[in-house]
Amino acid sequence: MLPSTLPERPETRKIRLSPHQADAIEEPSGGSLQLARRLRLPAIFCALAVLLCALISRPYAGMGVSDDGTYILMAQHLAATGHIAYNGWATAMLGWQLYLGAAFIKLFGFGFTTVRMSTLLVAIVTAWLLQRTMVLAGVNERNATLGTLALVLSPQYLMLSVTYMSDIFGLFAVVACLYACLRALQSRIDGAAVAWLCLAVVTNALCGTARQIAWLGTLVMVPSALFLLRLRRRVLAAGLAATVAGAAFIFACMQWFQRQPYSVPEHLAVHAGREFEILSSFFHAFLTVPLLLLPIVVPFVPELRRNIRRSINAAFATSLGCILILLVLHRMHAPARPVLEPYLQDWLIPYGFGDTDLQGRVPIFLGLSTRLVLTVASLGGMLGIIESIFHPRQARLEPNLPRTLPWEHLCVLLAPFTVAYTLILIPRASSAHGIYGRYLLEPAAVALPWVVRHYQDRIRVRLPTAALFLAAIVAIYSVVIVHDRFAFYRARVVLAAEIRADGVPDTSVEYGWEYDFLTELRHASHINEPLIVTPADAYSRRAPAPSGACPKSWELDMVPHVHPLYGISFDPNACYGPAPFAPVHYSRWPYPSPGTLYVVRYVPGAERPPGMP
Repeated sequence: MLPSTLPERPETRKIRLSPHQADAIEEPSGGSLQLARRLRLPAIFCALAVLLCALISRPYAGMGVSDDGTYILMAQHLAATGHIAYNGWATAMLGWQLYLGAAFIKLFGFGFTTVRMSTLLVAIVTAWLLQRTMVLAGVNERNATLGTLALVLSPQYLMLSVTYMSDIFGLFAVVACLYACLRALQSRIDGAAVAWLCLAVVTNALCGTARQIAWLGTLVMVPSALFLLRLRRRVLAAGLAATVAGAAFIFACMQWFQRQPYSVPEHLAVHAGREFEILSSFFHAFLTVPLLLLPIVVPFVPELRRNIRRSINAAFATSLGCILILLVLHRMHAPARPVLEPYLQDWLIPYGFGDTDLQGRVPIFLGLSTRLVLTVASLGGMLGIIESIFHPRQARLEPNLPRTLPWEHLCVLLAPFTVAYTLILIPRASSAHGIYGRYLLEPAAVALPWVVRHYQDRIRVRLPTAALFLAAIVAIYSVVIVHDRFAFYRARVVLAAEIRADGVPDTSVEYGWEYDFLTELRHASHINEPLIVTPADAYSRRAPAPSGACPKSWELDMVPHVHPLYGISFDPNACYGPAPFAPVHYSRWPYPSPGTLYVVRYVPGAERPPGMP
C-alpha cells in the first residue's frame, strides 16, 4: 500500500553567489573531463606547445651557441671513446647531459642540431612535469596550464631548450625533486611516502650531475619535506638515510670533478671589494624575475586600483628607490646596467638574438617604447603582488581540489630552497661575469606555484583569459627571437665556408667566440682558460696584439691559435674597412629586410693572401 501521506518536500532556497564564488564552482565531471584528467591532457598540451614553438623557430646551425659548442664536442668524444674528457671551458659537471647527448649521436649520427635535440626532449618532459607539479601544489588545472605556459614559452626557456646548455637539465632535476617531494607529502601510506622521497633524492642526485646547483634539491628541498613529515617516524628515518646517501654521492662527484684535467671548478669564495657589484647583480635579478613570468604577473596589476592613493604612493616610492639605487651603484662604479627591462642582458636583450662580440652596432629589436611598456607591466605586476600580500581580499570559496597542500607546507618547501639558491649565487654575482638571466629559471619555476596559487586563493579562482592571450604574445616573440638568433648563426657558418673556400683558414678570421672556440679545439686539447687548475701549466699568457690592430674581443686570449687578419662585422666600414669577401644576409623576423654580415680588415692593408684568385 502507498503511504497515506507523502513525505514533506524539503524546503528549497535560491542562493545568490558572488562572481568570485560562481567562478569557483567546478564544471560537472563528465566522461570527457574525467578522461582528459586521467590522460593528463593539459600537461601534454604544455609539452607539445614547447615542441611546436621550437620547430617553428627552425633552430639549426652548424656551430656553437653560447657555451654549448664545447659541450657538444665533449658529447662527441664520449660517444666515440666512452670517456668524459673536459676541454677547458665547462664549469658545470655536465654528467648525465653528456650521456644523453652521446646516446643521440649513437642513434642519429653526429651533428650540432642532433645533440641539441636531446635538450629539447628534456625541455618537453620538464614542461609536462611542471604542470603536474603545480596541480600537486594546490593549483587547479586551468591555472596550472596557464602558469606553465607562461614560463616554458618565455624567450629564456625556449632558447635554452634548443641549445645544449646545462640550464634545462638542471631545471629538470629541481622540478623532478619538487614533484616527488609533493607526492611524498600527500601520500597517506608511509611506504609510498618513503618511495617518493627516495625517488626525489635519486633523481636529483643523478640529474644534478649536469648542473651542480641543482643538488640543492637533495641538500635543501628534501630536508624541508622531511621536516614537514617529522611526526611520521618511519618516513623520517628512511628519508634521512636517503638524504645522507645522496649527500655522500654528491661529495664523491665533486671530488671526482675537481681532479679532472681541463675542468674549470667553481669556487664559493666571494671576491673582496665587490660589494656593489653583488648588490647591482641581485637588484637587477630581482627586477628581472617578473619579466620571466609576465603573463601571470600582469593579472596582479588591477590590484593597484583597490586603493589608488596608496598605489600611487607605492609606485612613486618604488621608482624613487630604484633611481637612487641605480645612482648609488653608478657612483660606486658598479657594472653599468640598463634602466629599462630587460635588465640582465644575456638571452633576452634589446638586440633580439643576443649579445655578441662582433664588430659594429648590433641591430635593435626591442625599441625604447616596447622596453618602457615591459618595465611598467613587470613593475606594476610586482607592486600588485605586494599589495595583495599586505592587503589581501576577503577569503573566497576554495576550489574543489582533493587534498590541497596547506599554504604553510608549500612555503616551508619552497622558501629554504630559494634562500639557499640565492646565497649560492653570491660568489657568481661578485665575479666579473655577474648573474646571467638564465640563472633565474630555477627561482622562477619554484616561485611559479606560489604566485599562481596566491592569485587563485586570494584574488580570483581563475586566472583571467587575458593571461592566455599574453602568453600567446610572449610565445610569438620567443619564436621570433629563437629564429633570428639561429638565422644569425647560420649566416656565420655560411660566411666561414665561403671564406674558407677562398683559401683563408679559420685561424685567420675572428668569427666570434662561439665559433673561435671550436677552431681552437681543432688545434689544441683545451681552451686557454686561466681558471684551469689541473694541470697546473694548462694556461699560457698570450702576447699582446700589435699596435694599430683592430680592437679584439675578450676571448682572443683563450684561443691562441687564432691570429685574425679579418673579422665579422655588422658595419662594413668597421676597423680598417671592408675586406674583399662577399657579405652574407640572414632572415630577421618580422622585418622584410634581412640582416647582413660583412668581413672587415683587422690590420691595415690586409688583402687576400698570395695565391688566392
